[in-house]
Amino acid sequence: MNHLSKAIFLAATLASINLYAADFDPAAFVSAHNKWRAEVGVAEKLSYSPELAASAQAWANRLKQENQCRMEHSAANGYGENLYWASALNWSDGRKEVQKVTPAQVVSSWGSEQADYNYANNRCAAGKVCGHYTQVVWRSTQKVGCARAVCTDSKEQVWVCQYQPAGNWVGRKPY
Repeated sequence: MNHLSKAIFLAATLASINLYAADFDPAAFVSAHNKWRAEVGVAEKLSYSPELAASAQAWANRLKQENQCRMEHSAANGYGENLYWASALNWSDGRKEVQKVTPAQVVSSWGSEQADYNYANNRCAAGKVCGHYTQVVWRSTQKVGCARAVCTDSKEQVWVCQYQPAGNWVGRKPY
């Protein structure tokens, strides 16, 4: 590769990284969470925590480096935690690209579990998952911090949101 080709490749790579980073908006995470909370009458709004975001980023980076973006919960230092995974865009010519995913899409994937949650008996429908949803709307949770990492070769993404105080206490309703 000659110097001009290398410079063009480097510029294109840096531009895509910068565009990708610009899509990550902490305020969008807070807004998306608070939308789901308001929908069920939880007036207490979440605030964004840089401390939780740093912890979430450390875990997302570890999943990227040691786990090839496979999802696995952290010990999270007593925080609540939701994980989200996104595949790459795979083209017929073999190229892989990072899929554009927004904070609203991530939180909506968890919020959509509302359909499988029965508030009256405080349970998920048989064979369904709803703990991501209940963490999003957990009344006593005050702070959230989120992060993501992109696996270099696969272009898959793993997203991590951590919550303080943690929700999903056995036997307690979220709101």
